[in-house]
Amino acid sequence: MSLNEIWFILLGILLTGYGVLDGFDFGVGILHLRGKTDQERQAIMNSIGPLWDGNEVWLVTFGGALFAAFPDAYATAFSSYYILFMMLLCALIFRAVSIEFRSKFKGKSWRNAWDISFSLSSTMAAFFFGMIVGELFLGLPFGKDTEYHGSFLTHFKAYPLLTGALSVAACAMHGSIFLYLKTEGELQKKVHGWMWQTFGIFLVMYMLTSIVTLVWIPSATVNFIKYPWAWVVVLLNILAIANIPRAIHLNRPGYAFISSICTLAALTFLFGIAMYPNLLVSSDDPSYNLNIYNAASSQQTLGIMLVIAMMGLPFVLSYTVIVYWIFRGKVKMGSLDY
Repeated sequence: MSLNEIWFILLGILLTGYGVLDGFDFGVGILHLRGKTDQERQAIMNSIGPLWDGNEVWLVTFGGALFAAFPDAYATAFSSYYILFMMLLCALIFRAVSIEFRSKFKGKSWRNAWDISFSLSSTMAAFFFGMIVGELFLGLPFGKDTEYHGSFLTHFKAYPLLTGALSVAACAMHGSIFLYLKTEGELQKKVHGWMWQTFGIFLVMYMLTSIVTLVWIPSATVNFIKYPWAWVVVLLNILAIANIPRAIHLNRPGYAFISSICTLAALTFLFGIAMYPNLLVSSDDPSYNLNIYNAASSQQTLGIMLVIAMMGLPFVLSYTVIVYWIFRGKVKMGSLDY
């Protein structure tokens, strides 16, 4: 296995970690306004309060790894998505500010404003991430010079909008299951209903997106012919999705959450295998595609960065495990509420 392929896999691992961990953060935010009382909304926000900022580490690490390993792809992606990335950044900033500022003042209007900001920014962030994935499938308008020559409105095609909606639905489902694990009492009973609702919406969006992808983007399945073993992941993905309602029905939310994690991880893998070896696809001409070979740093750079990554990644994993272990269990209300 070449260094280029190793770095492609590492990027996939980082992206999966971020999607799984920050996915339920987004989901909790998407569902936040469904809490009817101030106490319910406090409990909902408290469920991710100690965790959300640590989850962002995976996104920062992914960006740094992409820059170091595949600088040409990084440059083209950021120039292509500049405005969309700025909008995404604003959504992430407002989400963070909402979490921290909500408890600074007890006024009802103040809290309602930050509640709306938290829910809206979480929804938009999930939507933008999904849009970006969808457009990566379709391809970006850039030529041999790797310069993007589309407009901001070019991003808003039907398929990216569909994948954006799927992303919101997936995060909402993932977040509702996580929220059920963290709450108790009357709020938990409400969340139980949310799990069924969000799963139903996700299932419809998943099936619709799968059908549209097969019809509109036949190239998405080319690598499954080259690598037949990838169909095993497709089967596991279907089984994971099918196990979610089963686990909810049997009142085993822990298994439902594991299945939700496996679903998001499988979707990330399927996205990666469909794109491989490309990082960015040119809608102008496939010969202009940026892949893990023509967009990569030198072999020496990839080797040095791999050593650094192997030293740094265990710290990221350790930090994540420790934080989740410390803040395990049900949400507790107290003087440090969000």
